[in-house]
Amino acid sequence: MEESIGLLGKIQQEFSLEEKDLRTFPPLALAYIGDCAFELICRTVLVEHYQVQPEILHKKATAIVKAESQAKLIEALLPLLTEEETSVYRRGRNTKNSRCPKNASVADYRKATGLEALMGFLYLRGENARMVELVHKGLTLIGKEL
Repeated sequence: MEESIGLLGKIQQEFSLEEKDLRTFPPLALAYIGDCAFELICRTVLVEHYQVQPEILHKKATAIVKAESQAKLIEALLPLLTEEETSVYRRGRNTKNSRCPKNASVADYRKATGLEALMGFLYLRGENARMVELVHKGLTLIGKEL
């Protein structure tokens, strides 16, 4: 029987990607992949819980992945983060980004970018359990339900 290596391991294997020091990655690159990882967690839970039309699933997901919700989530999580995780979050939050959505404050958008950078960092390190744990705890702390 073939041993399971997980999605990230399979991607690295199939595309012959070599391991790199994630501390050298640009924070916006971490946020780019972290945005997907965070949304995938949320969408997975929604699809498992609700057997409804995609439009309804999208509305529910959007309520969680918008900058305002992500900002609240990371504020609740900060006391639970390790030093390294806090450092990654701060790098993402403090990165200058020339664009900010109309429906988000600059402060919320920067915090959301920091959260996404953290999620990207954890994903690329293969720490899926930690990622899911933080998302679950954060949503519980801010009283949001998927």
